[in-house]
Amino acid sequence: MNRAALDALADEQVDWRHKGMPPALWGMTVEQIRARRPRLSELPTPLLTLSRAALDHNIDALASWCATRGFDLAPHGKTTMAPVLWAEQLRAGAWAITLANLPQLAIARAFGVQRVMIANSVISPLSLRWIVDELAAHPDDEIYVWADAVDTVRLMHEAIANHVADVGDRPQLRVLVERGGAGGRTGARDLGTALEIAAAVADSPYLALAGVAGYEGALAHTADEQSREIVAAYLRDLAEVHERLAAAGLYPEGITPVVTAGGSAYFDVVDEVLRPLAGAGARVVLRSGAYVVHDDGFYRDISPLGEHPRTDGPALRSAMHGWVRVSSQPEPGMAIFDAGKRDLPFDEGLPEVQRLRPRTADEHVTDLDGVSVTALNDQHGFLRFDAQAEPPVQIGDELRLGLSHPCTAMDKWTLVPVIGDADEDDPVVVDLLRTWF
Repeated sequence: MNRAALDALADEQVDWRHKGMPPALWGMTVEQIRARRPRLSELPTPLLTLSRAALDHNIDALASWCATRGFDLAPHGKTTMAPVLWAEQLRAGAWAITLANLPQLAIARAFGVQRVMIANSVISPLSLRWIVDELAAHPDDEIYVWADAVDTVRLMHEAIANHVADVGDRPQLRVLVERGGAGGRTGARDLGTALEIAAAVADSPYLALAGVAGYEGALAHTADEQSREIVAAYLRDLAEVHERLAAAGLYPEGITPVVTAGGSAYFDVVDEVLRPLAGAGARVVLRSGAYVVHDDGFYRDISPLGEHPRTDGPALRSAMHGWVRVSSQPEPGMAIFDAGKRDLPFDEGLPEVQRLRPRTADEHVTDLDGVSVTALNDQHGFLRFDAQAEPPVQIGDELRLGLSHPCTAMDKWTLVPVIGDADEDDPVVVDLLRTWF
């Protein structure tokens, strides 16, 4: 990646544009705030933070897990849209960064990411023109896209042919055949269609057949045996496409075919089914993205390295927390806090109440039981507890929340404080992480 572009982020001036930053820090640069090392108590609520220790642990944990099995990792950058974290993942051994569309690719290219997988079809002529021009200007870089229909290949071919007068020595756009599954998202639903797509890619002078791709996470949503067998059956179908393409000699010389699957929920099943391909000439690539942040909800429950591990390796840790303040107690058994859907994720489960921050300098953080989040409005959250007992919270209390689903947490914040240890009474802010959504 472009070190100068990353370093320049430290010179960004913090001000009113950055939600969660107090007026006392406005006018300072990110580097100045780092050096000042403010405490969490100096930042207002609502707030989202990341834990430096948990991020480091998670990056190392999955890098080691992949290396042990002979897999490559192309973490899905859309989870964080934070180039600084992408750089850390690449330094830990990631082979590429995965993204979802042209705007995300443009951010990656602005920060010098040299190998990107777009886990999607790209059929907009405007997008394709820019991509092939990027490749022409940087012939050693690699950009991969997916195709799940012959019409998709035709549209890619036509868009590039109408833009490029002569193929010449221009690098080809690398295309992966996407295999889908019944009831899933995109992807060819049968072997015959997948082979037709591959043949169409191989016939285009502007495209290079580079492997097979798919996404298993849309086919199951639990970790039980039935769900894992659904995923395994799908992965066997994906492997069959690759094996047929290799046997037919459709892969061009000089390209190691990529076989890619594996979000953050079923990479243990990917290991069981696809590992033999890693030792037989293919590059097996996981695209896990949520692992770097992990959570206290959906991924804690379903991840193979979560609360109920299904594979060897260090357990992942939730790096993200929400910090909110009780603003109202309008009736017994209920309180309202100052964060809602515009601040915290809610699509894969509501936040969970974890801790009560110290009320005075003489107190310490305490676990908070018997209090649950029951609803989120745009800017308000609802707490419920026993109406007959002494209220466990009072107006002005600050709470730490565990959150579910990092993919819909990070997008709500342009500048995320990174704290040293989320379990301390008053954690130190060690960095500010810039995101682009």
